[in-house]
Amino acid sequence: IRLEKIGEGMRKIIACLDIGSFSIKLVVGEITKNKVNILACAESPSQGIKKGYIVNPESASIAIKDVFSKCENMLGLPIKSVLLCVPTDNLECFVSSASVNITNEDNVITHDDITKAMQKSIYKKIDDNKELVTILPTKFIINDDEVVSNPVKCVAGKLTVNVVAVVVPKINTDNIIKFLSKLNIKVLDICIEPINDYYEFKRPEYAKSVGAVVNIGYSNLTVSIINKGILTSSEIIDIASSSIDKDIAYVFKELTTNYIKENFTCADIHMARPSESIVIKDINGDDRKISEYEATNVAISRLKELAGLIKKQINLLTKKEISYIIITGGVTNLPYFEHFIQDNFKDLANYEVVKELGVRDNRYSNVVGAIKYYNSRLKLRNVEISIFDLEQQEELGGTSKKVNISENSLLGKIYGYFFDN
Repeated sequence: IRLEKIGEGMRKIIACLDIGSFSIKLVVGEITKNKVNILACAESPSQGIKKGYIVNPESASIAIKDVFSKCENMLGLPIKSVLLCVPTDNLECFVSSASVNITNEDNVITHDDITKAMQKSIYKKIDDNKELVTILPTKFIINDDEVVSNPVKCVAGKLTVNVVAVVVPKINTDNIIKFLSKLNIKVLDICIEPINDYYEFKRPEYAKSVGAVVNIGYSNLTVSIINKGILTSSEIIDIASSSIDKDIAYVFKELTTNYIKENFTCADIHMARPSESIVIKDINGDDRKISEYEATNVAISRLKELAGLIKKQINLLTKKEISYIIITGGVTNLPYFEHFIQDNFKDLANYEVVKELGVRDNRYSNVVGAIKYYNSRLKLRNVEISIFDLEQQEELGGTSKKVNISENSLLGKIYGYFFDN
């Protein structure tokens, strides 16, 4: 994608698209002083989509166009380029390293030297059927003996970089990118849920320890291990919050929807009220009265099973001591979910909530975190870039809506880690 350089007074705006099993979410955020201000946010029910993959192009097209239309109406501008959250199925992480000689006149390490070393570290190491998601440095060594956190401007004859590269099968990316292209939507770069969620909720102390990131989605849950800010492994379990809906439907002979779970359950049985009830039509057409206590009891039974699976998967993914667990996803919006976390994970897990005004809902942790992650990849750049030209930015106008985006596919993937820690 050919992008315009950002001129003086222009702002950074990044759009991110998440095509989920339950809903499609599009968020447009402006980066100001390393914080994300939400300019537009929209959600539409998923159609023609299963576990992040397009299964019915015609229905998917309608759903995706709808979410873009909603955001574009808020901004008054067409959104033509986005970050894309892709499925993490069969994600792989591998370690590598490479060295480059510093050949400029003063032997001062530059941004270009870092880029060359990181590109060299993955050269011919990614299979043709794999797509690079991100490449993150774990260590910089100058002159074979000195470890530094940020090699820029260091004087040296040689730079060595150790990295972790993250790849996914191209089947996770190619079809959806081509599909979006037919809708005249360009994909700036791809990103994945575990890293996005980490960036949404990370704390300074996380960069020095090993932790787990868990996203309880609608059709599956993802458990990932983060070692000192670096994704090292991830696994998907094919059971998640939709199982609660199915359990409620089975027990109360209700049509399978998420209405009762979303509006009439909580995550602590002691807080559920037996006196509060709702009357529904069951599958036989008969009236059925369900108390909040009864519905919550069904939901918590499944939540406890999910908690057990999460613990087991963490133990399978790493033998290192876990210092923290980030748990997010739509189901964490249930009232008193912090009680459930405390009961099942004690002090290891923190109850986190997306705090950005306009998206205070954990269903958006993936997309908001992606904007933060992507911005962090660009911190080594001396020149910012934008998908909007000056005329478009002036059209957006206003003090709260000033447009700009920055990106570069490979460079965006490899920049910024050591500035975050």
